[in-house]
Amino acid sequence: MDPQITVLDAGGQYCHLIARRVRDLGVYAEVAPSETPAGDLARRRGVIISGGPSSVYDPRSPTIDPALLDSGTPVLGICYGQQLMAHLLGGLVQKGERGEYGFAQLDITAADTIFRGIEGRQQVWMSHRDLVVKPPEGFIVLAGTETCPIAAIAAPERRLYAIQFHAEVVHTPSGRTILSNFLFDVCGCRRDWDPAGQVQAVEEQIRAVAGDRNVFFFVSGGVDSTVAYTLCLRALGPDRVHGTYVDTGLMRDGETEFVRTNFAALGARAFAVEDAQARFLDALAGVIDPEKKRHIIGEQFVDVQEKILESEHFLDGHWILGQGTIYPDTIESGGTANADLIKTHHNRVAGIQKLIEQRRIIEPLASFYKDEVRAIGRELGLAPELLDRHPFPGPGLAIRCLGSERNGVPKRLEDGWLLPVQSVGVQGDSRTYRAVLALEQFPASEEEAARLINRLEGINRVVVAVWTAAPLPELRVSPAGLTAERLARLRRADAIVRRLAHESGFDKEVWQFPVVLIPAGTAERPDSVVLRPIDSVDGMTAQAVKMPPELLARMVRELSALPGIAGIFYDLTNKPPATIEWE
Repeated sequence: MDPQITVLDAGGQYCHLIARRVRDLGVYAEVAPSETPAGDLARRRGVIISGGPSSVYDPRSPTIDPALLDSGTPVLGICYGQQLMAHLLGGLVQKGERGEYGFAQLDITAADTIFRGIEGRQQVWMSHRDLVVKPPEGFIVLAGTETCPIAAIAAPERRLYAIQFHAEVVHTPSGRTILSNFLFDVCGCRRDWDPAGQVQAVEEQIRAVAGDRNVFFFVSGGVDSTVAYTLCLRALGPDRVHGTYVDTGLMRDGETEFVRTNFAALGARAFAVEDAQARFLDALAGVIDPEKKRHIIGEQFVDVQEKILESEHFLDGHWILGQGTIYPDTIESGGTANADLIKTHHNRVAGIQKLIEQRRIIEPLASFYKDEVRAIGRELGLAPELLDRHPFPGPGLAIRCLGSERNGVPKRLEDGWLLPVQSVGVQGDSRTYRAVLALEQFPASEEEAARLINRLEGINRVVVAVWTAAPLPELRVSPAGLTAERLARLRRADAIVRRLAHESGFDKEVWQFPVVLIPAGTAERPDSVVLRPIDSVDGMTAQAVKMPPELLARMVRELSALPGIAGIFYDLTNKPPATIEWE
């Protein structure tokens, strides 16, 4: 099938999400490199230029074939795509006085174009620092925000359109209408794609890739690996699929037994549990840097896998390795030509890349997002207790247990306290590693956290101190690493939060609820807990969620009674500018 729409990849974190949204609207789409020649796109009904982490003035930044903008093919630029279109056609792009990350309010001034059917001020999702300050000649301004007066432009007679915000993410409620207007009104697309019924196609792909080889899976018990494993069981039969769960010592309370019980119920005939706790903890001792943690965990996984594969003779040419990798794992690891590294996922480290190059890996879900994986799982008939689990990172609690190499104290700012703790963020499609701002009470509105981050250059996350054993400015950050004691402390806190969220039904109102341990406290209570309930669809963007006050009060009562806990903080930050996980 020839695609009607091509998404040109300029390195944006949401590039494949654009194609996904187009498919959701019933139109088949593909992703291609941004430099694809205009002649190769001549048969497309439309082209979309994605966002990206670069600046159009950087000589190494992604570009497109300029002939595309004079070809008559409809083009929609998104974020960096708007800046690139304006730059190539003689407009002016500059770095803004401040960034714009997360929610923004859009005022539409011309509603009869791609904004047809959209009325009033609109919530949109932004992630940029550069902006168009002068549109190209012949373009009209369609909409703007307080920070970005030129947030949408168009030359309708040339069928060229561009928007600074991300229409493809769920946190731009009118985004689906904007994309639909472009696809059907501007491009004249027809509906030719039904995203349902993917199971048969994926199973055929599994059989084609596996050939006469069997598949060995290292499963985590999460949604992705469970669905991928089940697909292989169906495609190849239980005699050709072997599964092993590696207990890293970084998992949640009761996780190993949960996995053992549920995978036996899937019909797996060969399933084993490998105890590797000491190995992982020894390798991670004293490691603070989040990227080093991820690399070490990934490489340890590969080493354990190689040991098992060699001992069980799985390297004799009749076996390949199966993984539950989904698309966000590859895009956040810099998996496309122009993408920035946000964080390295454990299934994209060097050892895994080597296996990919050797054609020894099968990843049935590598083109899908989390909600699509759940849809496939439902079609497979998997139990809700498996499919409805909150996503849990492959590196486990290791990336939720933050460390510190030095002592530090909170620094007073006009708006709150700057904690000497750093976390990973994603701002302007690029990775940041910045400090955390702690407030002493919840702000009046959810948008206040985003405004603080946009105004203060050195932070990417805002939390509120819900409870502290000592006054907030007296909490001290002390040198701390990843130890069995601190992991046990985090595991107990996580178990409390999961239990109370489940009993109250709050776990059904959020997509994920990470619990984080940071080394901020007192001599007797060296750590603090951070609560991070968020809502999302696919993990590419996320919105912080406030829980009911009575539930928060119950959590505070139980968490504050844990030995070693000096504070409880509540993360108010959306993604972007923060990542869902802290590391």
